[in-house]
Amino acid sequence: MATGPEVRAGLRDAAPSADELSAAPGEPLGPSAGGGGTRVPGWSRADFSALVRRPARWTVVAVALVLLAMLGHLLVTSSSLQWSVVGHWFVNGGILSGLVRTLYLTAAAMVIGIVGGTVLALMRLSKSWVLQSAASVYIWFFRGTPLLVQILFWFNIASFVPRISIGIPFGPSFASASTNALVTTLVAALLGLGLNEAAYMSEIVRAGIVSVDAGQTEAALALGMTKRLTFRRIVLPQAMRIIIPPTGNQTIGMLKGTSLVSVISLPELLYSVQEVYARNFETIPLLVVASLWYLIVTSVLSVGQHFVERRFRRGHERNAKTTLRGRLRSRPQSIDASGNDVEMQAGVHF
Repeated sequence: MATGPEVRAGLRDAAPSADELSAAPGEPLGPSAGGGGTRVPGWSRADFSALVRRPARWTVVAVALVLLAMLGHLLVTSSSLQWSVVGHWFVNGGILSGLVRTLYLTAAAMVIGIVGGTVLALMRLSKSWVLQSAASVYIWFFRGTPLLVQILFWFNIASFVPRISIGIPFGPSFASASTNALVTTLVAALLGLGLNEAAYMSEIVRAGIVSVDAGQTEAALALGMTKRLTFRRIVLPQAMRIIIPPTGNQTIGMLKGTSLVSVISLPELLYSVQEVYARNFETIPLLVVASLWYLIVTSVLSVGQHFVERRFRRGHERNAKTTLRGRLRSRPQSIDASGNDVEMQAGVHF
């Protein structure tokens, strides 16, 4: 059993020396001039300080790393995934056909949503209480009911409206057709997805428009610009900076939301996968195939959204990095007597 003097001597040896305490924050804890002290190779005082000051952060990091390692081990060693089956069906013709239909549904539904949302946003901003009320009721209804219910409603619309007619309201009709012939499965899916998206896009567009300072509109009108020209040249370019990010998010959400139309037997990506695993009972590998394709397309859309946002964000970023090419392009110029641009004698300003 250690005596008191031996314990005190051990504590002195374990304690950092004076040289170590005076070391710079990034300097490693190495042998001091006196040769005393306990040291860990590769560790500095900053490392020990961070570990002591932020135990919660290091605990979360350790837990996250363990969970990632467990997930990677599961993906590699699990016999249920059957990566050979995933590779076989990943480029199958039926699966790719469903992927193309998913992309078509996403693009068409977003076009309907953006156009309809813009109209609804202008109605909400109108001075007519009738237009404001109509747009508000539309948004309230389509945002207040589940998208799946709306898709099922449009798919069964023929039970509610057997025939669609064109004519004088409450009077004779000039032409009519069966609702089942007009509202096919594809049309029902587009109506359900597009009209629902219009309700959400209307609020996004309206938020972008009202974010522009009203003083700019007043200044443009004072300069003689028409309201339409003011909206197109002054308001809309600035509103796009606010509109683009949530629109990109809505597009990605729409891509995944198209999987809901599988309930009406439209062969998009998920339904195509379901048809396959209903025959071969390889449920998990086929779901992995669908998930991988959704992840790939979502990643591509995210990259596209980044570049579009950067395009409309020009001139609004703080502390933006200016390249030499940008500086040379922005150098001051003047016009000579013949009307040609010439460099100012002051030279290039950086």
